[in-house]
Amino acid sequence: MTKARWASVWHQLDEVLKTNPDSVLEIGPGSGIFKIVANHIGINVKTLDLDPDLTPDFIGSADAIPTPDKSFDVACAFQVLEHMPFEVSMKALKEMCRVARKSVIISLPEAGNCWPNTIAIPYVRKIQFLLKNPFAKHKNHIFDGEHHWEIGKEKFLLKYIMQELEFHATGSCKITTFRVHENPYHRFFIIDLESRAP
Repeated sequence: MTKARWASVWHQLDEVLKTNPDSVLEIGPGSGIFKIVANHIGINVKTLDLDPDLTPDFIGSADAIPTPDKSFDVACAFQVLEHMPFEVSMKALKEMCRVARKSVIISLPEAGNCWPNTIAIPYVRKIQFLLKNPFAKHKNHIFDGEHHWEIGKEKFLLKYIMQELEFHATGSCKITTFRVHENPYHRFFIIDLESRAP
């Protein structure tokens, strides 16, 4: 758990808290840090994973979540979907949208160098922004035993990922996205299911 990873956990909690949820489903709990901290501050988190050794609340696949429609306020998956082939990850996203009432929150790895910058104006405000490497080329992604795909690689540019998220979320949802200033490798997507067209 590097300082950058802790920054991402802070953003995970912050985005979930903004929805004021009564219940949250986390796909792929990993070390369990998110659930431990979330439960400590009063967020009811249940977990789903294929690996029973992680002691999830539900044992099952993300692309066939074994719970009814709209059974949680929020469904989330942090740095998880890239561990599946892309088509499977989009099925998992669709399932997350099925079981969530309010929103789906995910984070994904984004390749490509960028540099975090901060401008502090005394007594006014602090402005944080990222500068992308203008000379970076989009590389082809090669499966490394962990990630099947990453944003910013050939075939997986951000525009394409946004289109796929919009398509699989169904119902013209509002989707917002940002990269974590303290950890630009992590990009968040917040899918507002309550904004879906009836």
